[in-house]
Amino acid sequence: MDQRSLRGSALIGLGHYQPENIVTNDDLARKVETNDEWIRTRTGIRERRIASESETVVDMASAAARMALDDAGIDDVSLVVVASTTLMDRSPNSAARVSAELGLDGPAVLDINTACSGFEYALAIADQAISAGTAEHALVIGAEKLSGVTDWTDRRTCVLTADGAGAVVLGPSPQPTISPVVWGSVPGMLEAVVIDKETQLFSQDGRSVMRWVLTEAADQAKRVLDRAGLSPADIDVFAFHQANLRLLEPLARALGVTDEQVLIRDIEESGNTSAASVPLGLSKAWHRGELPRGGRAFLFGFGGGFTYAGQVVTLPS
Repeated sequence: MDQRSLRGSALIGLGHYQPENIVTNDDLARKVETNDEWIRTRTGIRERRIASESETVVDMASAAARMALDDAGIDDVSLVVVASTTLMDRSPNSAARVSAELGLDGPAVLDINTACSGFEYALAIADQAISAGTAEHALVIGAEKLSGVTDWTDRRTCVLTADGAGAVVLGPSPQPTISPVVWGSVPGMLEAVVIDKETQLFSQDGRSVMRWVLTEAADQAKRVLDRAGLSPADIDVFAFHQANLRLLEPLARALGVTDEQVLIRDIEESGNTSAASVPLGLSKAWHRGELPRGGRAFLFGFGGGFTYAGQVVTLPS
């Protein structure tokens, strides 16, 4: 047997990018019937970043990737995976465009669309490629321009959506440092989160999403821990999809997250950035020095499709 098949992968760099334009709750209140108290009470969001008209998913993905490569101390990879549900590029795909923008030397390039769980899906694919010996280093990126598919007259959704990107670099490791992924879908919730093919606007059945998170998400999250052979007490950082603070907090309680553990709450200042939310919040906290080197981070995404995915990763040492 090829000895490369026995190796694992390791997270060796993190990066992120957010547009300069900050939109506060008061800014939204001037455009739609809402107010800061209403938004904070229901979502926990204080502000979000919105891209300019000319700024693309590829632009944001490339910026986050540059930061991750710099953090990892490398300048090339053999695989690029971009997770996004707001991609405008069909062919060549966004991963190929990111590769060209970064001047990479001919990596494999792949786009993933499982909406808000996309980064975890992409991370699993890259981890498996490196573990199997079919890639040496990989860039995994979550990037979204949700502002481009937002109905800015609908206060139920426009208060949530935002733009940004997060990225990680994976490299080979003698031992696995990323747990087996737990992933799947919920067929009965296929239409719970959609971007309409006619209007190209995002909408969701907020009640059904909330019901699933409050009644089913903890069980799936515990499956992730079981596959990793860990308990909640073994985790240093919990990075859930930043959908809504009122969903994250009950999920954290269900898992027994304590004050001594880090719960990523980037939703408060970044809004919901779909596939970008987990790597964006994780990278921001990492570069602020808030996360322990060599610590364990629990990643869990859920959203359109209706999909979910999660794994435990070891942070760079």
